[in-house]
Amino acid sequence: MTATAPVRRTGLRDFYENPAVPVASGTPRSLRQARMLAAALGPAGEAPRTILDIGCGDGTAAATAAPLLPGHRLVGVDWSQDALSRARTRLAHTVRGELGGGGLPFGSGSVDAVLFSEVIEHLVDPDAALDELRRVLRPGGHLMLSTPNLAAWYNRALLLAGVQPVFSEVSLRAIHGRPGREVVGHLRLYTARALREFVAAAGFEVVRLEGAPFHGVPRPLRPLDRLACARPQLASILLLHARKT
Repeated sequence: MTATAPVRRTGLRDFYENPAVPVASGTPRSLRQARMLAAALGPAGEAPRTILDIGCGDGTAAATAAPLLPGHRLVGVDWSQDALSRARTRLAHTVRGELGGGGLPFGSGSVDAVLFSEVIEHLVDPDAALDELRRVLRPGGHLMLSTPNLAAWYNRALLLAGVQPVFSEVSLRAIHGRPGREVVGHLRLYTARALREFVAAAGFEVVRLEGAPFHGVPRPLRPLDRLACARPQLASILLLHARKT
């Protein structure tokens, strides 16, 4: 996903406006996250809920979730005009907004759920970001957050071998010291324990933590990666469900 704007205008803005930078998460983890949200919200009935996909990128994650959330209102939010232009081909509702500066263009306590898929690892100030998400959520509102796992099973082995962990980046220009070639602008990485503690400290109650696979794992290792999802501490991707207290 694309990241929401950093606190200050930096080269990161230009980086994320580059059409070559990936703006979509993998479908398997988007589906897992959507199922978690659908179970939390229940059927729309006569009271459809408003769900924001913050950092929606090209809208793939929200479009993947939509069939599992019939009747609810999904709104894609991003600060990148390029990403929003692509998202509009998949989503009925899109809004330009950012977590920094003046904040999101939504009233306090006005939304029922937030999808925050692969965004937090891109942020300069994740504390302010969670404060803003908490502001727009109603009491008891749902936060569905996903992010790469620093302590994924293969990263533990790579560190022992003196290799830079997957998902970590030391430059916005190229990958150095680890497998892979794609630079996506990761600034922060979390373990399962760190993510739980961080979200709880921001005023949320952690309801559930699950694991999801990573599409970039080499094909012969994908069965092992799926197996690791049974233990979120070892999984490639962390999927966290929390509620505003």
